[in-house]
Amino acid sequence: MEKIISYPISIVYYLLFGIWLLIFHPIQWVSLKLFGYQAHKKSVDYLNFFLLRTTHLLGTTYKVENRNLIPKNVPVIFAANHQSMYDIVAMIWFFRKSHPKFVSKKELGKGIPSVSFNLRHGGSVLIDRKDPKQAIPAISTLGKYIQQHNRAAVIFPEGTRSKDGTPKEFAQTGLKILCKTAPSAMVVPVTINNSWKIVKYGFFPCGLGNRLTFTVHNPIAVSQVTFEELMLKTEQAVVGGIKN
Repeated sequence: MEKIISYPISIVYYLLFGIWLLIFHPIQWVSLKLFGYQAHKKSVDYLNFFLLRTTHLLGTTYKVENRNLIPKNVPVIFAANHQSMYDIVAMIWFFRKSHPKFVSKKELGKGIPSVSFNLRHGGSVLIDRKDPKQAIPAISTLGKYIQQHNRAAVIFPEGTRSKDGTPKEFAQTGLKILCKTAPSAMVVPVTINNSWKIVKYGFFPCGLGNRLTFTVHNPIAVSQVTFEELMLKTEQAVVGGIKN
């Protein structure tokens, strides 16, 4: 029954979603070209605010736990499990004070209004998953960027989205590079729950009536522990908070 009801709702939802992307594409361009980084960031923040609010049509609600644990005035590395594109929309809005930047696949860097422009010009990096040699300097660039500007990088150590909420094994390389190039950073584990349920039927139709939660765990100073210990603590915190 949910799937049948979702068809007309999803049509309206995606129509509005696309409209926001089209509206904010020129707004982003003007903001960046005429007013610089801060104006562009604001435009991206509010794009994601409207995208997030549009998910309310699907009956989606959000809860962010322990946001007060996010460090201020230091580089931050958010390490989270990954369940859907809605992880990114929510993190951009709810963690906006940290200026989150993403490690994204290069395919997203072209052809998508607003999204591709922001990935290319907003401080995020694009990597070719088929070319590990290209990914290393790209992630290094992001680490140096957050170190210099006290901003945040978001990395999903699973490498790809979980289709049913069950976490995949965490890979070390990306997080290790960020820690090496941003030595004063704090790693903040984040557990995401129920995001996958919006896309449980695939791209269309959307799942209805889901409560997405983002749980922030205690930060870990890169300089205070070995990488092996940091990796273990991060994965344990993230995985330990997943509820299927």
